Amino acid sequence: MDGTLVDSTAGVVGAWEEFKKTYPDIDVDDILSSAHGVRTVENLRKYCGVTDPDELEREAERFEQAIVSSSKLEGRQGIIMLPGVREIYAELGPYAKLPKPRWTVCTSATRIYATAALATVGIEQPEAIVFAEDVENGKPAPDPYLLGAKRCGVSPENCLVVEDAPAGVRSGNSAGCKTLALLTTHSREQVEAAQPTFLVKDLSSVTMKIDDTGVLVTIETP
Repeated sequence: MDGTLVDSTAGVVGAWEEFKKTYPDIDVDDILSSAHGVRTVENLRKYCGVTDPDELEREAERFEQAIVSSSKLEGRQGIIMLPGVREIYAELGPYAKLPKPRWTVCTSATRIYATAALATVGIEQPEAIVFAEDVENGKPAPDPYLLGAKRCGVSPENCLVVEDAPAGVRSGNSAGCKTLALLTTHSREQVEAAQPTFLVKDLSSVTMKIDDTGVLVTIETP
């Protein structure tokens, strides 16, 4: 979701700056360079030293609420739709309903934040969506995409994972899916190191059309 469908960078920066008031030893710049695509509970455990399960849950909820509330503070742009997404969603949007959805979202975000972020940009929540709470192991483990494929009723080998974060690309690869990586949040070197099947700048280089067997994906490369 983040970095693929929506850009919430402004809110994430604001949330970490807010959390620095509670955890003054954290390095926000360092976190922003490596934490994207990983579940909030894991980032809080790693960077803030939060280990108690109940406290982790509370702090994760507070962090993700801060993303939404701070995304437009101090002139920030808010949560916005990324290039190419509007056109693809216009084609695929109606095909996200059970029992045979053609696409879904597998996000490292919690239910509360993901629901708010998708609604902010006008994307209807797909019925087979996978939230952070739905899996025991988050990205780069394969669990999110294995569950997403299962909920869509297809084998992972017949899925294309669209990702911006190296952790997400590795998750898709390890699940047995093909992966399409976007250069929306990380450097080319960081993304290439995760070994995606395909690599483009953003979804403006990609078209997706429904056909009789699934989704026909066309990728334009330089």
